Amino acid sequence: MRGQWDAVVIGAGPAGMMAAATLSEGGARTLVLDEQPAPGGQIYRAVERNTDNASLSAVLGSDYAGGAALAARMRASAAELRFNTSAWRIDADRTVWTKADGKIERLQARTLVIASGAMERPVPVPGWTLPGVMTVGALQIMLKDAGLRPCGRLVLAGCGPLFYLFAAQCLEAGVSDLVLLDTAKRANLIPALRHLPKAVCGHGSGYLWKGLRLMAALRRRGVKIHRGVSNTRIEGAERAVAVSFQTGKRTLRVELDLIALHEGVIPSQQAARSIGCDHRWDEEQQCFRPVLDPMGESSIPGIFIAGDGGGIVGAVASAHTGALCALAILRRLGKITDTEFARREVVARQVLDAHLTIRPFLDRLYRPRDEVLVPADEVVVCRCEAIRAGAIRDVVRQGCLGPNQTKAFLRCGMGPCQGRMCGPTVNAILARETGQTPDATGYYRIRPPLKPVTVGELASQHEED
Repeated sequence: MRGQWDAVVIGAGPAGMMAAATLSEGGARTLVLDEQPAPGGQIYRAVERNTDNASLSAVLGSDYAGGAALAARMRASAAELRFNTSAWRIDADRTVWTKADGKIERLQARTLVIASGAMERPVPVPGWTLPGVMTVGALQIMLKDAGLRPCGRLVLAGCGPLFYLFAAQCLEAGVSDLVLLDTAKRANLIPALRHLPKAVCGHGSGYLWKGLRLMAALRRRGVKIHRGVSNTRIEGAERAVAVSFQTGKRTLRVELDLIALHEGVIPSQQAARSIGCDHRWDEEQQCFRPVLDPMGESSIPGIFIAGDGGGIVGAVASAHTGALCALAILRRLGKITDTEFARREVVARQVLDAHLTIRPFLDRLYRPRDEVLVPADEVVVCRCEAIRAGAIRDVVRQGCLGPNQTKAFLRCGMGPCQGRMCGPTVNAILARETGQTPDATGYYRIRPPLKPVTVGELASQHEED
């Protein structure tokens, strides 16, 4: 172990970059860890490299380009940045075990900021494990990282802001054969409208206008959009070749070369759960989120969670949650006075709240359908172990009451993804079948290593110690 850091920030997305810059500028000895080769996270992925690529920047838009200023601020600070570095184990005493270049290192932090962001919600529908099926987020990563765009007929199936944003980006990138299957329930609009008065306040109106402009651009370009889509079924033997679905009373079928699924994003839980941070079910966002105080501190003192990992708030709002975490840490370290903290906290809180006015409206408008949250018996839920939803319901009838028991019954959640892809669905199925709440049903018990580590790498650390 080499010294103690005032703060270790895990993740260099919007929240992590803002937290690191604020901490370092305030005089805290700060270390930033990120698995990627450069800062940005998923939303601002490769933003530094793409700044000089005018054509790609035009495709990705001005909101994406705004991440470059945040990355520049972090780099200008005194924070130490370690990219291509995985945090594979985190302990409640704020010990962080890292892996980089085949070497293991053990670090100690006085405070810890977990800014690991979000993951796309799993979309278990018939045929989702076939080659030729991806997620919208994965396709967007390929666009940002390498400027790659899909070829042939592309079908996007799902709903949410990213769904329409990526559709517009595809058009700007030159995709000409595009079909959208919007799965949002038409009935969602009525309860969502209750949140519209709040949504037009603060920065919410800007988000609303952006969404309307995206949809108008798709209409002008003649993109075929099927709305109110349900019962999505991807067809194919060795790869996806078509998708069938219902819209209204009609059943339609569309041939395709590639299909991308998206039903919103949910917080990444693995790191926080592995430490033992308390989580609670969020009915509005239909996911678990960590229990945090107003400054982002978790149920374990000294461990803060910033950004979408603490609940989905969006890129700009995520950055401000990172600032709030950093301010709380700086005050605790004695780097700023209570007076300065109070002044800066009010400003950061006001800006954050202005960006959050849109969230209740979006959360209700794009709530996933039941068939996504609780799929039919035939659908594969655990991709790693090829466990279907029906098998999970069968073990409930045999007395299985929680996700951890499904590991013993079925090995569900014991594959390489460590339950990341099946955990939300297993919880939902068990809760529905047992009549329990998601909180009472519980979640997988997450244990390290969070990322693969070889015996040889562990042995090298032992020899060094």
